[in-house]
Amino acid sequence: MTSGPTRPAKAVVADFARYLRTETTGGMILLGATALALLWANSPIEDIYRGIRDFELGPEFLHLDLTIGDWAKDGLLALFFFVAGLELKRELVVGELSRFKQAILPVVAAIGGMIVPALVALAVGWGTPGIDRAWAIPVATDIAFALGVLALTASNLPSSARVFLLSLAVVDDLGAILVIAILFTTKFDLVAAGVAVLALSLYAYLQHRRVRSAWIYVPLALITWVAVHSAGIHATIAGVALGLLTRVRADEGEEHAPAIRLEHRLQPWSAAVAVPLFALFAAGITVNADSLGAVFTTALPLAVLIGLVGGKFVGIFGASLLAVKFKLAEKPRGMGWRDIGALSMLGGVGFTVSLLIADLALDDDAVELAKTAVLIASAIASLAAAGTLVHRSRVHARDD
Repeated sequence: MTSGPTRPAKAVVADFARYLRTETTGGMILLGATALALLWANSPIEDIYRGIRDFELGPEFLHLDLTIGDWAKDGLLALFFFVAGLELKRELVVGELSRFKQAILPVVAAIGGMIVPALVALAVGWGTPGIDRAWAIPVATDIAFALGVLALTASNLPSSARVFLLSLAVVDDLGAILVIAILFTTKFDLVAAGVAVLALSLYAYLQHRRVRSAWIYVPLALITWVAVHSAGIHATIAGVALGLLTRVRADEGEEHAPAIRLEHRLQPWSAAVAVPLFALFAAGITVNADSLGAVFTTALPLAVLIGLVGGKFVGIFGASLLAVKFKLAEKPRGMGWRDIGALSMLGGVGFTVSLLIADLALDDDAVELAKTAVLIASAIASLAAAGTLVHRSRVHARDD
């Protein structure tokens, strides 16, 4: 008896990579990494978890003697933001956001979704030690988690819903990264910053000259990352800048532009490795009855919680409503206000960047409580948005 033909290994790898590119898969892997972090950090072997997370490695002379947790935070998230920058550049240049009135709505919504949560957090936590930096925690929306929830619950919503949420989340996170660069830059090395600018300029020039060699771009990207990190600016800025400088229009005879090729190759690594490993080392907090109770009775974590769940919804939906009402923007194709309301709820999923800001803003017990608040708020926002999105998806399916 003979067996059927065996599929080539390359085809199997390609299928697996295609599977990893789906938002549903990315969201599930991220959720699994978070669950593992919480279980591990609250288990009898929590010392092993903290020992791995706090283990230092790297050359000291480049200021790269970082802990494993810091490598995940500064290094792996740079890849995540590079892919996010590629996606945003593609949508702005050749995608659905290439028209001003379509592009401006998620930008305005993102700005509203940053300002209102920050003000809410400041109002709730006013006078509390640490709130002068913790107000930045609820300004971010998690791209991977939010798109994962959308993919799982809203298959019948128009494609413009995904573009709106993606663009909003990317602009939102870019704003959060700027906040990080301004608020949490404690030192600034002018020479390193100059090297970073030169490296980025060379990258842009090589893109303009249509150079395609990875042997040039990979070392250049690493130099940019090290220079940005050494300058005292958070290293994820390097990923965003490189993504936005990558060419997205294909030349005549060119099947795909560099941004499309890079996004296709790197997105599985971002979804399956970079973001989950960051979550594994960022979400490992001690959770018990006392810490959960403290989130709802202590001003600082309560400020983060209300900022994410309430402030995000009011900021995103309110800014969108005003932008359309005053004819600055137009609603995404095929979407109604109830759809935008559901997506606004999903904006409260802070997670990745909110955890990052909490790490940078706070110390000791305060960071644990703030991270617990981020996780609870993200869960509440996910469940509320999921229920609404399922209903809206059914309405669209019925109307179609």
